[in-house]
Amino acid sequence: MLEALIAVIVLSVGLLAIAFLQLQSKHLNFQGIQRSTASILAHEIIEKMRNNGAALNDYLGTVGAGSLTTEPLDCTSDTPCTHQQLAARDLWLWEQTLDGADELAGTVSTGGLSEPTACISGPAGGGTGAYTVSIVWRGQSTQSDVHADTCGQAGGKYDDSPGDSAYRRVLALDVYIDDA
Repeated sequence: MLEALIAVIVLSVGLLAIAFLQLQSKHLNFQGIQRSTASILAHEIIEKMRNNGAALNDYLGTVGAGSLTTEPLDCTSDTPCTHQQLAARDLWLWEQTLDGADELAGTVSTGGLSEPTACISGPAGGGTGAYTVSIVWRGQSTQSDVHADTCGQAGGKYDDSPGDSAYRRVLALDVYIDDA
């Protein structure tokens, strides 16, 4: 009887360890998906900027959380648009993807990143030079190592305690774009 009790205790400890590992695996998998999504989205907007070098200044700024509410002109062969209109369309579509509007469960966005903010900075007035594309999202747990990039720090959206940005996750890409 004592051996059976010991066997049940050992088995219970083993099953608890397996359950904990499964929980950790799901948590880390979600973090990996969020980081991969941010990387894909950053590269996407960089390529759009490279293809529309005449309007680089129009890409500069911050988007996310539905900040671009009006859908811009849909540029097609039937309705061509200017470089600036193309930049506005690129940013609107990019924000829709960041916010997960491409994937819906009923009327709720289910894709994209968790509470995203994206910032694009570069030379004043646009043109050839170094640009930084930063994408910020809310992580599932706190961290003490806060990224130096300031994108998304205002407003306390990623705070655990005021001003600590403990849930803030950042992917920042520095690129050189030639407007030629």
